Amino acid sequence: MTALRRTVFEQAAACGLTGARLEDYVLAVHESVINAVEHGGGRGHFTLWTIDRMLRSETTDHGPGIPGGYVDGLRLPADSSFTGRGIYLIRRLCDNACFLTGTTGTTVQLTMWLPQPAHLSPTRAPMRRVRVTAGGGHERVDGFRA
Repeated sequence: MTALRRTVFEQAAACGLTGARLEDYVLAVHESVINAVEHGGGRGHFTLWTIDRMLRSETTDHGPGIPGGYVDGLRLPADSSFTGRGIYLIRRLCDNACFLTGTTGTTVQLTMWLPQPAHLSPTRAPMRRVRVTAGGGHERVDGFRA
């Protein structure tokens, strides 16, 4: 997870995300991946890319899906609870979070708006795909395939 977090941090920073927004996005991505590992069968797939001034990631797993009542992420778990904060945090840390879940797995899409570069007009934004791997190539990182 450390390698994946570092890579997401570096790539998001290279795309122009800075400060608290950068830290929030990295934490949200971390939570989505941890949820896939812990609740989604122990492994999954992660993709990070940019398009139209947005940084977007997608975490997928093949687990049993998110139980009803958790996806909305509206309620903060009790202070004494050791689990259940991931979705709550994800929804508050990103500009947009989309959860597609069912009995064959879950896909979590996280979006953060990137700052407008000064040299671009408001109607023209470049599209750029960012490949994220841990340690070069596709490797398993704590049971998670990056």
